[in-house]
Amino acid sequence: MKYINKKLTIERVSVESIAKKYNTPIYCYSYSKLKENILNFKKNFKSFSPLICFAIKSNTNVNLIREIKKFGLGADVVSKGELMIAIKAGINPKKIVFSGVGKTTDEIRYAIDKKILLINAESKSEVLEIDRIAKLKKKKVFIGIRINPNTDAKTLSQISTGKKENKFGVNSKTLLELVSYCKNSKNIKLKCLSVHIGSQILNHRPYEKMLNVLDKTLNKLNYKFEFIDLGGGMGISYDNKAEKLNYKRYNFAIKKFLKKNSSKIIFEPGRSIIGNTGVLISKIVYIKKDSQKSFVILDAAMNDLMRPALYGAIHKISPSIKRIKKSKKTYEFVGPICESTDKFSTLKNFQELKEKEVVAMSDVGAYGMSLSSNYNLRPKASEILIKGSKIKVIRKRQKYNDLM
Repeated sequence: MKYINKKLTIERVSVESIAKKYNTPIYCYSYSKLKENILNFKKNFKSFSPLICFAIKSNTNVNLIREIKKFGLGADVVSKGELMIAIKAGINPKKIVFSGVGKTTDEIRYAIDKKILLINAESKSEVLEIDRIAKLKKKKVFIGIRINPNTDAKTLSQISTGKKENKFGVNSKTLLELVSYCKNSKNIKLKCLSVHIGSQILNHRPYEKMLNVLDKTLNKLNYKFEFIDLGGGMGISYDNKAEKLNYKRYNFAIKKFLKKNSSKIIFEPGRSIIGNTGVLISKIVYIKKDSQKSFVILDAAMNDLMRPALYGAIHKISPSIKRIKKSKKTYEFVGPICESTDKFSTLKNFQELKEKEVVAMSDVGAYGMSLSSNYNLRPKASEILIKGSKIKVIRKRQKYNDLM
């Protein structure tokens, strides 16, 4: 986004014109930013040509996944629904990995039938279940096992996945047992060692620690893995103050790791690919003033963008028209839902706003629409993809009849 003649624009389309034509709230995605992110990710790790599997959970729009697929990316899925949408988008099953701690029998069957690259198991019980189903189907199934490296990613506790108290992966003792079990199985072949330590990681050091744990584990196992799945978790800057993940340092650490452990690397990025491509446009319904502050009540709510209520996440808010005049009172941007947590941000020295004007919330491409709901029986927002001055509706606004 940028201002052109004091009007906020996404690529070459003004936010105001979008709101007028398509109504609000509405999710908008920039194609040029999406392309830039993918090419930048590939460039930073081109020395070892990883398989990049887009984390579908971050954004489940089939049209966006189709665009991502055109750049040669695969998919990381965590449910049957996500696997179905990845296949519908045209992603090659041999570029799909299935993660998650609670895969059901039905999900495992479906994944086996679709002949995906890997089912990344996270417990002994899951490995036994995959083996049982594979035997019934008389098929050889390729699996990975996720190790819990007990590595603190120094991120929010709600999105930490690599510490021993988290539910994900197995410890080194169980891993050793499972490697031995897989060697003797006729129906499963262990091809991958998988790891994922969390989300919104902005420092390379937790990744270095993770790689050290993997290196020590591989030395003890004496087993050759075709793939090492390093997960994702690469963060983005939601404000100008946050540090940015140093891809060069991470790339250097992986190359050092690969000198001793020759395997194909798999990445599962989501947020770093799609996060800063998305903007949520919302209209001001009312401005409610009291003695301390003014509540800016938007038509977007926590059902549209859950991250602030769920994690206390902050998304930059920008007015559609730029003015010099500042508000004398603090603005608290809130939604209309009957919850005190239906709040987006509290800002001082914001420019003066008026009722019925439009604002835009940045960096909502990841875990924005995918976490949205129909809470308070509110219809889900529409989504559009912007390429230069062209607009494509990629999801229609939900209608009340759909809810009824």
